[in-house]
Amino acid sequence: MSQQRRPQSALSDYPEPPARDRAELPVRHPNGGGSNTKDGTQRSLDSNEEFNLPENHHIDEEMDGVRDDSSLSGNVAQTMLPRDWQRRTATYDYAYEKSLSHAESKLFYQRHQLGSKYADGEFPQSALVSYPSTTVPNMPAGEGEFSSRPASIASRMSSQGNVPLAQGQHPVPDTRSGYSPVIRPQPPSPLQRKTSGGFATLDRSARNFSPQASTSNEPKPQLPSLEGTFGTGVGASEGSGGFVTNDDAITTELRIICQRIQLLLDMRRRYIRLSLQRMSDNPRDEPGWTIYPPPPEPAWDDDMYPPGTGSMSNSMVISGAQQTGINSSSDAVPPSPARRKRKLGQDIGEDFYLEDLLPVSGASPMTFELDANSVYQVYENEEACKLKQPIVHVPSLREFYMDLDTITEVSTDGPSKSFAFKRLSYLEGKFQLHVLLNEYQEMADSKKVPHRDFYNVRKVDTHVHHSACMNQKHLLRFIKSKIKKSPDEVVMFRDGKHLTLKEVFESINLTAYDLSIDTLDMHAHKDSFHRFDKFNLKYNPVGESRLREIFLKTDNFIKGRYLAEITKEVISDLESSKYQMAEWRISIYGRSLDEWDKLAVWVVDNKLFSPNIRWLIQVPRLYDVYKSTGMMENFEEVIRNVYQPLFEVTKDPSTHPKLHIFLQRVVGFDSVDDESKPERRLYRKFPIPKQWNTNQNPPYSYWIYFMFANMVSLNTWRKNRGFNTFVLRPHCGEAGDPDHLAAAVLCCYGISHGILLRKVPLLQYLFYLDQIGIAMSPLSNNALFLTYDKNPCASFFRRGLNISLSTDDPLQFAFTKEPLIEEYAVAAQIYKFSAVDMCELAKHSVDQCGFELSLKHRWLGPTCHRPGVEGNNVAKSNVPDIREQFRHETLLGELSL
Repeated sequence: MSQQRRPQSALSDYPEPPARDRAELPVRHPNGGGSNTKDGTQRSLDSNEEFNLPENHHIDEEMDGVRDDSSLSGNVAQTMLPRDWQRRTATYDYAYEKSLSHAESKLFYQRHQLGSKYADGEFPQSALVSYPSTTVPNMPAGEGEFSSRPASIASRMSSQGNVPLAQGQHPVPDTRSGYSPVIRPQPPSPLQRKTSGGFATLDRSARNFSPQASTSNEPKPQLPSLEGTFGTGVGASEGSGGFVTNDDAITTELRIICQRIQLLLDMRRRYIRLSLQRMSDNPRDEPGWTIYPPPPEPAWDDDMYPPGTGSMSNSMVISGAQQTGINSSSDAVPPSPARRKRKLGQDIGEDFYLEDLLPVSGASPMTFELDANSVYQVYENEEACKLKQPIVHVPSLREFYMDLDTITEVSTDGPSKSFAFKRLSYLEGKFQLHVLLNEYQEMADSKKVPHRDFYNVRKVDTHVHHSACMNQKHLLRFIKSKIKKSPDEVVMFRDGKHLTLKEVFESINLTAYDLSIDTLDMHAHKDSFHRFDKFNLKYNPVGESRLREIFLKTDNFIKGRYLAEITKEVISDLESSKYQMAEWRISIYGRSLDEWDKLAVWVVDNKLFSPNIRWLIQVPRLYDVYKSTGMMENFEEVIRNVYQPLFEVTKDPSTHPKLHIFLQRVVGFDSVDDESKPERRLYRKFPIPKQWNTNQNPPYSYWIYFMFANMVSLNTWRKNRGFNTFVLRPHCGEAGDPDHLAAAVLCCYGISHGILLRKVPLLQYLFYLDQIGIAMSPLSNNALFLTYDKNPCASFFRRGLNISLSTDDPLQFAFTKEPLIEEYAVAAQIYKFSAVDMCELAKHSVDQCGFELSLKHRWLGPTCHRPGVEGNNVAKSNVPDIREQFRHETLLGELSL
């Protein structure tokens, strides 16, 4: 056989072990056959050049590829360590190796013959897989038609004219025979490694990517089947989204399924657009919105100095003059410059002055009324009210249930469930492959970011109840201090007499010395699992409802002063941490019309304002309790008590000035109760609320509809007046009927819990496609409904759902002073989340929260509202661009189906 000199390559620096210590199989060419020369011909596989062998190495056909010891260079043997030699052991089977050698040699020969025919211009039909002709929409003419497809898309495009490689472009070879290289633009990555060598060059070309600008909630164009930044893109087969299109029946069924899913997405977007729950719909996210009291000025500016110039390169103090315009507004008087700014964590509320926000806006000429279907309608004027011409059309109860039935029908369809399950499994596997390929690069990119790690990226507790926002030790210390310092303070009126704090504890035979964590008995232990009734009793310290009324209620004899004091202590802890925020849920029960005013007075008079806190209003579904006690006659009274004060203050803020000020810090509504309660359908057709006068509680979907319907009118009016709007983020999918999730898909901006999504793959897939926010609380679920190891939180994260971690009830579940960090820590240990994963979860919490967009720009960068790499600032979020690009590219691939 002839000898040829070995070509220079990146592999030439790696020595080969001695042949006497290992059995060598023939080395297969990367393309499975001969390689092409510059003139298009193919080299012979008999050449030693194809095997990257030394120049003095011979292949003896009679020895079946076993190397002669004498042919090995002495220098190579000297560079090998003994531990790297592969020795023949007692289990070495020469006959088996010889059979493998013959089999692979035969395969090489067949590929060589096939490649020679291709080089001569012959394309045997039996060697290629035939596919029926399909057309990919949204592509130029001639690019969506496939027949036998002997070449890739890029090769067909290049056949129209020889396009030279531009700078920064690398040909990506296709491993299948007869395919031309695909040319992809490769702009330099901002965090590109400065290395050299063959492997480093290939690594850089694989990791570089170009940002794709697009919005996450709009229909996306379809992607070519071979696209994919990381080699794990849409798929390897032809057709839309990588589906094999060689079966018309399968293609037709997939097309029908995709059309149904798109119908559900369009239906949801119509409801969300109508209720003004999109980010762009809220006037609070406009640049001129005032945040009062103003948030502290940022201490760092990452854009002034380029990265890599030192640990303080991204930092500088911003003067107050640079912040003008961020908090400018015509609705409020700016605070006096003579007032001294308070330090974060100290003197909570001392920077709030009511006179700075007075007078409030005047009355509006618009009017409102409650229609016959118990939905508040808003009219331009009195004349339009008489003509019954509202400014917005609210879907009727019948329309809502027809759309809800459509979602339920599609989600229970067998082929649709199978399709969604396979796509979700594909997403999870794709993420695991991404981690295997890019984990070390992600870690390296994170390490290059100065002054950022998991502890100092912003994290928002997106689901926490205000009355349980403290841990047990904190509450215990507070109660003991009040018993010692204020034992003679009158705290309640019961049975016709006033009782002091000392007398209350004497009535239950307790002293401050007797109190302990075990005595309080407020932690949800094993006895609360699947017992929501026992869990509700945990809100009573020492099992006494009177202590809950004294310490954990806003409307009591002392006007909620104790709860306000402990709330300020929790706010102080959050502000001291600087990077932790919370959205507290506080209750409006709907028992009377003055509940809103009492709550607003409690917040404003106690100055419970902080840049780290926003509020959500939770409405407990307790109509059956009110009806059984004779408190109300029908369900319409609950709707009137919850929404009428909001429409009144929107029409004329001067009628409820403190409520108007409080609503500026309210971001949305929540619906809470035990979802595991059975819902008996008493009616074939649900009656209107005025006629719902039975003791049976309305079903979950009934509550959600009327909260949504009245919020449509309210948000439309408030946006018209320039006031902030609200979103619907209820508890959903924690237990009970999975149909609750269908109502959430239709009407809600986001949900809390959502663990039942694991049982409904199609709804889970919809949550992924529209990136609906899910605030998950694995520690809470572990105590009540689902053990930690079975929680789908980690699976949802890997699949790309928009999830965040939250604490739910730190008083019942947490043990430390920082319950949110505790939630992240346990999840990281159990699910083995990396630092990048933790920072991505923290970024999701900021995206889901209701804080003003100007604050999000400070926390995540000025383009955080954009999708993909374009909206990612690794210097603030500590999430590498590789991860963000992977998530965005994968989402675009799914939306293109």
